[in-house]
Amino acid sequence: MTTRLDQTFATLKEQGRKALIPYITCGDPYPEKTVELMLAMAEAGADVIELGVPFSDPMADGPVIQKAAERALVKGISLAHVLADVKAFRERNATTPVVLMGYANPIENHDLRHGAGSFVRDAKAAGVDGVLVVDYPPEECEEFAARLKADGLAPIFLLAPTSSEQRMADVGRVAAGYVYYVSLKGVTGAGHLDTAAVAAMVPRIKAHVNVPVGVGFGIRDAETAKAVAAVSDAVVIGSRIVQLLETQSPDTVVSAARGFIAEIRAALDTLKGA
Repeated sequence: MTTRLDQTFATLKEQGRKALIPYITCGDPYPEKTVELMLAMAEAGADVIELGVPFSDPMADGPVIQKAAERALVKGISLAHVLADVKAFRERNATTPVVLMGYANPIENHDLRHGAGSFVRDAKAAGVDGVLVVDYPPEECEEFAARLKADGLAPIFLLAPTSSEQRMADVGRVAAGYVYYVSLKGVTGAGHLDTAAVAAMVPRIKAHVNVPVGVGFGIRDAETAKAVAAVSDAVVIGSRIVQLLETQSPDTVVSAARGFIAEIRAALDTLKGA
């Protein structure tokens, strides 16, 4: 089964281009703008969109994304709203993959309320393409990963500078779509990027996984995005976008996102064929 994610990465590879994967938290900063933000980012050159599912205890995220989740929860954003936004996005964009990123609790509560496996069925029906559950280690969620794959959704996993060869092998056995290499120790938005360390790590990961490798954490502008893209298959940008959006009014938030993504896309495309 060729999925939207597979097709997207295959097309980019044929074109000699790198994937741009922005992250936003669903419902933040303005719930009524989430779908417009997704559409604008896709139009500006985003290849995959990671949509955060707000959760009250996002322990792997730094202050920027934690606060975004808090703001969204205060506004009543739940997993049901996330799926509704994906469905609304899919009605106007049938090609750009959407990956849900979040934690196990909302998924497990959804299944408790609606029956075992209901999350996967509902995500597929909404038009979701992949799921990254931060607190589902690969060795403990093979059944969940198999259920996702059976419905054409990709189980996506994190790897970090501290990941062992065994962890990379475990991820390689169950991952689909792409893997997300967390280029810094710590939480999202932390520290300074060491592109030489990223360049050394990506081949080690590729020895164990047969899907593209995206790199995130610490990418804040066109220059760092380009440096990371030169040694990986995809660039993931989250905290910087969330920071940008929280400073905008409802009237400017969509154009701000569009402009930022267009700038990063232009920088990545200077690598084409390089």
